[in-house]
Amino acid sequence: MPAERPVRTEPTETAEPGAGFEAGWCASDLGEHRPCRYTYEYYPYESLPPLDSARFTGDFAWLGGPGAASPERSAALAALDGALAAHGLALPAEFIAFQAGERTNHALDEVSVTACWTSVSEPLPCPGEPGTFLVRFLRDQQDCVHWYLCLRPSGETCVVWSPVDFAYAYERGREAGAAELRAEIRWCAPAFEEFAYRFWAENRIWHAVHGGGPAELDQPLRDYLDHYGPTAASPHTP
Repeated sequence: MPAERPVRTEPTETAEPGAGFEAGWCASDLGEHRPCRYTYEYYPYESLPPLDSARFTGDFAWLGGPGAASPERSAALAALDGALAAHGLALPAEFIAFQAGERTNHALDEVSVTACWTSVSEPLPCPGEPGTFLVRFLRDQQDCVHWYLCLRPSGETCVVWSPVDFAYAYERGREAGAAELRAEIRWCAPAFEEFAYRFWAENRIWHAVHGGGPAELDQPLRDYLDHYGPTAASPHTP
């Protein structure tokens, strides 16, 4: 008998940073406003500029909307959604719209200063949390960092990152134990659109501060940068 498909509802965002994981943001520098010693550093989540969650409604207005949905990508996402349905899970509607949209599906790739690229995986069991699955959607060019949707049976969803590519390392990592693997996961956003905006905004800012200067930025991105002073203490690497 085919698995009963869960009814799609609005995803439940994580109310508190962390959601059972250590919270932190993995990114590059913002010039002298936020230093970075290496390609990436791990910034405490509480140090980030706050975002107004109310502006993230799934329409991606800050990118001009998703645009027309690609039939090919829509079919691939439907297949992934079907695989998740077998576990009683479903992709967030905002994730489907972004990944299928002609205007948005490569928006993060195009802005990334570290050549990150979109790479959507099959459902991957979340170590140490039976019934919860990860779906990788973005990876660093050299596989230093991987970003995942984290989907829970409760309907809760969030975005996490890890230096581990669980698509390849999960079986091998079983020998080390779920707790060790789980310790490699960091929570970084309560929902996909909020993650996408912060990633996009910070990479836009990077291009500005290393190019023509912050004057090139529109006001929301200047406000984001103004959260930091002209210099800041360097955090630790992931």
